[in-house]
Amino acid sequence: MSINLNQLVQGALSESVLQHIAGRIGCTPESAKRVVSLSGPALIGALMNKASSLEGARALFASIMSPGTNALIAEELPHFAIHDDGFKTLVDAGAKADTAIASTDGINVLAERVAEYTGVATSATRTLIGVVGATLLGVLKRHLTQHAGTADQIPALLGHQLPVVRANLTDSFAHALGLGSVGTFLAGAASRLKAVAAHLEHPATLEAAAFSQPLDAPVAPGQPVKENAGKKTWWWIAFAAALALLAALLGRGCSTNTPEQDAAPQAKPDTLSDSSSSATAASEPAPAAIATADPSSAPVALPSKDSTMSFAVDSSGVPTLSATVNSEDEKRQLIDLLAAKLGADKFHANITVDSDTKPATWIGKLGGLLPVMTLPGAQVRIAGGKIDLSGRASDPKLGWLDKLKAFFGNGWAIAATDTTAAAKPVAAAEAPATACAPGDAAKNLNLHPINFGFASNALPRAALNELAESAKSLKECSAAGKPIKLRIGGYTDSSGDHAVNLRLSEKRAQAVRSYLIKHGVPADTLAAEGLGDADPVADNSTRGGRAANRRIAFTELN
Repeated sequence: MSINLNQLVQGALSESVLQHIAGRIGCTPESAKRVVSLSGPALIGALMNKASSLEGARALFASIMSPGTNALIAEELPHFAIHDDGFKTLVDAGAKADTAIASTDGINVLAERVAEYTGVATSATRTLIGVVGATLLGVLKRHLTQHAGTADQIPALLGHQLPVVRANLTDSFAHALGLGSVGTFLAGAASRLKAVAAHLEHPATLEAAAFSQPLDAPVAPGQPVKENAGKKTWWWIAFAAALALLAALLGRGCSTNTPEQDAAPQAKPDTLSDSSSSATAASEPAPAAIATADPSSAPVALPSKDSTMSFAVDSSGVPTLSATVNSEDEKRQLIDLLAAKLGADKFHANITVDSDTKPATWIGKLGGLLPVMTLPGAQVRIAGGKIDLSGRASDPKLGWLDKLKAFFGNGWAIAATDTTAAAKPVAAAEAPATACAPGDAAKNLNLHPINFGFASNALPRAALNELAESAKSLKECSAAGKPIKLRIGGYTDSSGDHAVNLRLSEKRAQAVRSYLIKHGVPADTLAAEGLGDADPVADNSTRGGRAANRRIAFTELN
């Protein structure tokens, strides 16, 4: 029976629990929730890595089932968070859990990386990561205890966490824990976990030859040795089978052919007629076929499209970005860079991966563009080696055209389209006619996204100035006898329970409505509605996509 470890940990570390813990370690509950959401998948990845070897899986099972691991931690967290002695017990349990999950150095580096992303002090982040680790082990112990679990179930359970880890783990966190890049680690994780689980369940199978065996324990005088002898017999059978297979492979590799034989056409793998040839082809990568293949018969198709990126910066300095890149690694690199330089919640991104896209060489040059990405009203588009500036980025007085030409150097075509002068008269001319039109008012409000932090209904500071300006316009329309009636729709990402998301989305909508009413907008012109994770505008499998989906949408209220 599989479980979603990340979901169980998130549920155990509820808002009320994190509110108490946050008060003790000196951060906001929203920040604490962010640390938990980032560190949970990272620690699960570390558990997967540990369980990918026989020794690691056995050690992990022993740690989970040890008396020091609290199987009831999920239920007792509220008590631990409130009472001083309970919190000390929780911190101590977290320190012990760390050593069972990964190396101390790895956990420390992870805490530093998460602290950089969230702005929470490293020491507080370290404490929270320990709490997450202790909760993980406790949840695993309870599951294994309830289902009479054995060591072979550990790799299987962790293998089921692969989608969560793939969607949430970044290269930065993976490197901190010594896992390498996310893509490389996950590419072989499932097969390694499956092989370890198979060996732990059936130690005498052929897979045993791929793993090192623990030394036999010394036998006390007079102790029966029949069972141990049986194990040794099976071990030797497996070892002999592995040697026989190795000899067969070496024999094939060392066979000599005459020139006529070398020149003979090779049969295609899918047309072999005898069963022995089919078995051989299935058990090895067919090096002969690879060696004699004609390269010209299978040309490699090179990517044909330029990688692209465009962004527009709102009045509060928060960029909304769209990009198409060649690979998941490039996507992770871009998100990591933006999060490290701008802050994880200081940008909105929708990034698409297309293998027919050329490598995004501009990612390595983003350092020169980062100041423009916080310039209110700036707009930039990149396509391959071409960069076009518009909005405030093209303002000659700011000089960004010359600055970027100097930074990027030869080989880059950089131009500016000055839209600021032309846009102002149009806006001024249209304003009187459209200012109090409900449909246009809703569109204008939606041009400035309001995106909430994870599990938070607190209005983001970046949105307050725009909301205040919008409230002023709505108030003026009402005073002029042209009230605008709007529906305020609150949304969440797809994480967590659907019912909880509905309540949270309604709280977000109510927070916006209350703010507008506080600033003079008539209450009877505004309706708030929670819509949960419906109608996503971005991919929920990415961090940037989930951030974009935690939003407010304004529509005309009939």
